[in-house]
Amino acid sequence: MDPAYLSALAVFLGSVVGALSSLVTTWLSKTREDHAQRASANKLGRQKLYAQFIDEASKLYMDALVRDQAEPSAMVSLYALISKMRMVSDPNVIENAEAVVATILETYSHPNKTFPELRDLTLNRGLVDPLLTFSEICRDELRDLPSR
Repeated sequence: MDPAYLSALAVFLGSVVGALSSLVTTWLSKTREDHAQRASANKLGRQKLYAQFIDEASKLYMDALVRDQAEPSAMVSLYALISKMRMVSDPNVIENAEAVVATILETYSHPNKTFPELRDLTLNRGLVDPLLTFSEICRDELRDLPSR
């Protein structure tokens, strides 16, 4: 084989290898970036979902302490949030969310609290926090999620 052809072939193959390595590097970089963005969006979405649930459940729990009948339309938002959790959350999170709803419903059947009673319970730390375990489990789940 003519040395000129061999030299040209070596240059051509070197260019092909260089181009392929550049393409593979770009593809790998883009894939990692997409994965990191999806993981971050997933984590942020769960944080927002859990925060919404905590907001709604807190309002309803306080309502249950001072009233003896729940507004069915108000409870719908909690059930909707739990259904959304079923799509993305660990079973432990869902079980605890359902336990929070059960506590709220049970609280409606207890005698109503007056404002002075609520103040005393709050100051003496006698007020039950039905969201404590739920919040801790959500924190643990979010901490264990990959962020990248």
